[in-house]
Amino acid sequence: MSTRPQHTVEALADDLRKWLPTQRWFAAKGADVADVRVDRASMLAPGLIHTLIDADGDLYQVLIGIQDEVPDGPVIGRLGESYAFEATQDPELMSVLLELLAKGEAEGGVRWTPEAEIVTGLRARPIGVEQSNTSIVFGYHYILKLFRRPAAAPNRDVELHRALHRVGSAQVADPVGVVETDDLVLGFAQRYLADSAEGWATATASVRDLLAEGDLHAGEVGGDFAGESSRLGAAVAQVHADLAAALGTETVPADRLDRAAEAMHGRLDAVLAAVPALAEHEPMLREAFDAIRALPAGVDVQQIHGDLHLGQVLRTTAGWVLIDFEGEPAAPVEERMTPRSPLRDVAGMLRSFDYAAWQLLGADDDNQRTTRAAEWSDRNRASFCAGYGSVAGADPRDSGVLLRAFELDKAVYEVAYEHRNRPEWVRVPLAALRRA
Repeated sequence: MSTRPQHTVEALADDLRKWLPTQRWFAAKGADVADVRVDRASMLAPGLIHTLIDADGDLYQVLIGIQDEVPDGPVIGRLGESYAFEATQDPELMSVLLELLAKGEAEGGVRWTPEAEIVTGLRARPIGVEQSNTSIVFGYHYILKLFRRPAAAPNRDVELHRALHRVGSAQVADPVGVVETDDLVLGFAQRYLADSAEGWATATASVRDLLAEGDLHAGEVGGDFAGESSRLGAAVAQVHADLAAALGTETVPADRLDRAAEAMHGRLDAVLAAVPALAEHEPMLREAFDAIRALPAGVDVQQIHGDLHLGQVLRTTAGWVLIDFEGEPAAPVEERMTPRSPLRDVAGMLRSFDYAAWQLLGADDDNQRTTRAAEWSDRNRASFCAGYGSVAGADPRDSGVLLRAFELDKAVYEVAYEHRNRPEWVRVPLAALRRA
């Protein structure tokens, strides 16, 4: 095996071409990779290589472990008698990252910059759920998110967390440190909320309780979620208020509403071409999108979460916390940074409540179960809006035309996402459009 990290990774090029498309965070899932190039590579510790890999023009961050024994983590390939493997699954190797961050090291053009005092010597463990990024937890203290597809600085997730921290927001975890190059943000560390539960898990548990009872209404089941939905609505409204205070707001002119409507129609055109089942809903969708053109100018926009759903919120003993402010992963960076109406976040959460209820039903479920699912969704959507209005001063449902357009636009996006990634789930957003 070469002692130079660059040569070591280059020797794995053929293996990386096969391995990268199998990863959850790979952009073109299932597609073949024609060309792999090593943008940079550095040895962080014996047996641990940090590398940025260009795969057909897309840049990925990969941490590669090298050892002689068969590793516990996924094997990428062989280097003579040694194994190259996905290092984020190795607790000992990942503990090195916290040491680098605490010391403020700079290695191979990568800077590890602490933004708070950091306790070291903590055991590392990866978060089990693999999404578009990889997160490592250190003890019960910190969580480090490694951006698998690093974007040019400034990073939206980092900057919005910093802004919210400056104004004392209680609805986000405190920043701890950043990993970056001169032009890319590679990782972001925050306080780990060890006492938290994911919003999606708690919401779907409530739905299961209701469906198991069958004869009871949503408000009569012990796992009723409406109170939490109201508190979540209040937390989201507070985050919007804090972002407005930290970064300001603006009022969009009428032509921006026209452009928003055109963008919605454009997304619909693209999805219709891929999912013919959407065609029956086209007239209703077109009408809803065109309706926003007639709104009077004066819609306030600001920085928002940008990809809000139940999987992006945590329930702690102190209340609800929002995480992952990167924005919609499929959207270009410039688009994510554009100020938007807070109603887009509201629409995302309303769609998520609907998902939580209906994804537990099968295509042949009886009327009683579908009635209960609809009741749960309606109850929690209403509670969320009421909670939001209690802080914002206006119920989102008062802006029905705009909220409806945003929610239907989100459902169109969901149809496209499910068609591409989870075809068996397309029925959920399509059923929502039928109900709409």
